[in-house]
Amino acid sequence: MIGTPSDLLWSQWDLGVLYWYVLHPVQCSSASCLAVRCRRIWTDAGKRAWQRAPDGMLCGVRHDGRWTTTGRLLTVATTTMLVACLVASCGSGTPTGSVNQANGPVTLPPGSPTPTSTPTPDPGVTIAFAGDIHFTGRTAARLDDPKTALGPIARTLSAADVAVVNLESAITTRGTPEPKSFHFRAPASALDALRDAGVDVTTMANNHGVDYGPVGLDDTLEAITASGFPVVGIGRNSDQAYAPWYTSVRGHRVAVIGASEIPDRTLTAWTAQPDHPGIASAFSERLVDAVRDARTKADVVVVYLHWGEEGNDCPISDQTSLAAELAEAGADAVVGTHAHLLLGGGWLGQTYVAYGLGNFLWWRDNAYSNDTGVLTLTFQGRKATAATLTPARIDGRGVPMPATGSEAQRITTKWDDARVCTKLSSAPPN
Repeated sequence: MIGTPSDLLWSQWDLGVLYWYVLHPVQCSSASCLAVRCRRIWTDAGKRAWQRAPDGMLCGVRHDGRWTTTGRLLTVATTTMLVACLVASCGSGTPTGSVNQANGPVTLPPGSPTPTSTPTPDPGVTIAFAGDIHFTGRTAARLDDPKTALGPIARTLSAADVAVVNLESAITTRGTPEPKSFHFRAPASALDALRDAGVDVTTMANNHGVDYGPVGLDDTLEAITASGFPVVGIGRNSDQAYAPWYTSVRGHRVAVIGASEIPDRTLTAWTAQPDHPGIASAFSERLVDAVRDARTKADVVVVYLHWGEEGNDCPISDQTSLAAELAEAGADAVVGTHAHLLLGGGWLGQTYVAYGLGNFLWWRDNAYSNDTGVLTLTFQGRKATAATLTPARIDGRGVPMPATGSEAQRITTKWDDARVCTKLSSAPPN
């Protein structure tokens, strides 16, 4: 009978003078514990004694200071039930503030305090974003063990409610290279590697999604279908390519849309049409329409773009104008990659914009920079209330390794400083 005054407990009350302030902190949800708290045995003397009892006393039967057999048995039974609750039930039960039991609500005696419960705050939704990924050159061997392909940074991706990346590659082992300088492709196990790393959805709307022509594109679409892994920004027609991916997190519906704003061979030849496969173009009104439609169906709307200029650590006019247009259409976050650098991020009104997340799992060393990271946004309702960069550095294998110490501080400072030329705010509006 922890914390109960012994002079009252053992000399005046058969049931051990169970005080509300003794039992209330237990807050068990199990029926056995609630029975200790709430079941009462009353006698006429007990009812009279209740009126003279200190405030907060839950139950008791007075017998003029002398023990009876019934009193002793009741005290032992009550004590046993309380100890059982503390040891067996409360330690593993889910805390609640309820005084309901399995057979219905319990009515407390007049004047006893009303138990209350503190509502659990809504944790909101966390969405993690990482940059460009492919499995070629030095990173091809990462698919020998897809479960560990992205390395320890996968823990950061997995920790978020939703994780989004850019797979900058065709998914094929066949096809003819398109007339362009660089070509990236990977087997279907690339999608397994993303799933195993905690990624929930990837965009393939980029300038390497159709590097191996119609055969490679057909293989890519077949691999996506076979894997069941969510991919946005590419499809057998424009309806598929511009379609959002939807998911629900604790009752909050999230939409993710992908598109490319890189005016190269891929976008020229392989922009998806009503009767033609390809990728989603950020120059098409279909993108803005998709955002407006998703706004009516989701609590949080995210657009992941391939945009910007390689090697330019500031956004270009195409990016800033598109960000404003998508924000106006209802996007809550606009995030992108392509420049191979960490560009600045911040708030454009209510919309969070990140202009560049850089390379992530990358085939070439120091392709403009080896600095990278995972951006995690926290949403309350549709508003991004916090943005955190987990800094990382691409190692000699092409794997993003979490940065620590002075290196982490350097990358974080670099990320913060890059905001200057974006004209974005460092904090959300009130």
